[in-house]
Amino acid sequence: MNTRFPTPWGMRLVIALYQALWILLLPAFLVFLWQRGKREPLYRQHWGERWGVVPTALQNPLWVHSASMGEFRGAAPLVQALLAAGYPVLVTTLTPAGRSEALKLLAPQIAQGQAQVAYLPFELASSVRRFIRHVKPRCAIMTEIDTWPVLLATIRQAGVPLCMANAQYPKKSIERDLKSWGGFRAKLFSAYQLVMCKSETHAQRFRQVGCARVEVVGETRFDLPISPQLIGAAGQLVQDWQLGLGQRPVMAFASAIVGEDEQFIEAMQQIQQKLAAAGQARPLFVYVPRSPQRFDTVYDMLQNAGLKTWRRSQVLDAALHALPLAQTPAEIDVLLGDSLGEMYFYLALSQAVVVGASFVPMGAHNVIEPLALKKPVMVGHSIWGIEYPGVEALAAGVLQQHTDIPALAHALVQLMTQADRYAQAMAGAESFYAEHAGSTAKHMAVLVPWLEAQA
Repeated sequence: MNTRFPTPWGMRLVIALYQALWILLLPAFLVFLWQRGKREPLYRQHWGERWGVVPTALQNPLWVHSASMGEFRGAAPLVQALLAAGYPVLVTTLTPAGRSEALKLLAPQIAQGQAQVAYLPFELASSVRRFIRHVKPRCAIMTEIDTWPVLLATIRQAGVPLCMANAQYPKKSIERDLKSWGGFRAKLFSAYQLVMCKSETHAQRFRQVGCARVEVVGETRFDLPISPQLIGAAGQLVQDWQLGLGQRPVMAFASAIVGEDEQFIEAMQQIQQKLAAAGQARPLFVYVPRSPQRFDTVYDMLQNAGLKTWRRSQVLDAALHALPLAQTPAEIDVLLGDSLGEMYFYLALSQAVVVGASFVPMGAHNVIEPLALKKPVMVGHSIWGIEYPGVEALAAGVLQQHTDIPALAHALVQLMTQADRYAQAMAGAESFYAEHAGSTAKHMAVLVPWLEAQA
């Protein structure tokens, strides 16, 4: 096995300059992390892990890195499958939210001494080498897409096999990578000895930038378990509040980000007017901001727009049961989802879902969760971040794309007022989801023989 990466002297020089820049800017970065800790205290904890000090009792674990909470949740089915196959696993993340999510989902295996969670070390060769000395990983599995130059080069130079799971290479990213810094970022992907990617489109891009072995295995998010507790709680609330197409239609705006709130408020107002003009029941909107730091701000925006809003934290208990309230649900326009980890509950309440980060140029958030619940899904003009399964879902007709708010409002009203159209959309979503499930098994069929060959 060739453990030397990168081979060309030019790449080694650029990585060395990049490392020097990192060292120069490290004090500013440390201050940035400390300031972030004012809002998220976990940024101020576990500093040793950031420097690569990760004592562990795991024996040659598989090192799985998922940068964020979303990436880890997507990779969770694969992590669980690896643990079930008897492999110890150490998960690293960049963010406190990702770390907390991993600790929660892996709690039983952590208690049994099969798994561990830590922060990814700083982008310093000394920190990465220190991490590798402590952990002695059998291999490193990056998820989604990772191009930290020092991290990748140090892993390979230490002789640790390196692969990528749930891999994606968006068109926007490869076009940027091939043009900037003389194609330096694109060349970094040749560090990966195995790439397990989401679709043939992504596979072609990884081959284009020099990846030696590329396999198409799909997306493990399609295998995420759905909490029966969340679905059951939503079903009960639908009955208690008399929701549903036959009574009161419910539409969700999920993972909304800065720049979309004003647009989605306009959409809600237009939908209210159109349904009222058609003699239909007053709709209920479920609005879930992406960031918990924005819950208060978004609540004020909704109220100031004349939309009577309840916060989930004020009207539902810990088990998502309705609390006694002075007002009735019929008087409310919006249920604000000011909680974490309950997205399936919010989606299950709704008949249709609009996914955020798509009406601003951010590429859209995950559409797999609403498709898993057989919900018609709508997005805006920007979907480069969900090229898979976005392209396939658009072609199958289970995802609708709208370039402006009037078109979105019109489509939602049509869906809420035409039973045949709605039934067809649900059936299509169910079929599409079933067709794309099973990615975890496909990952394992490629990954396990590769792991054994590296031993």
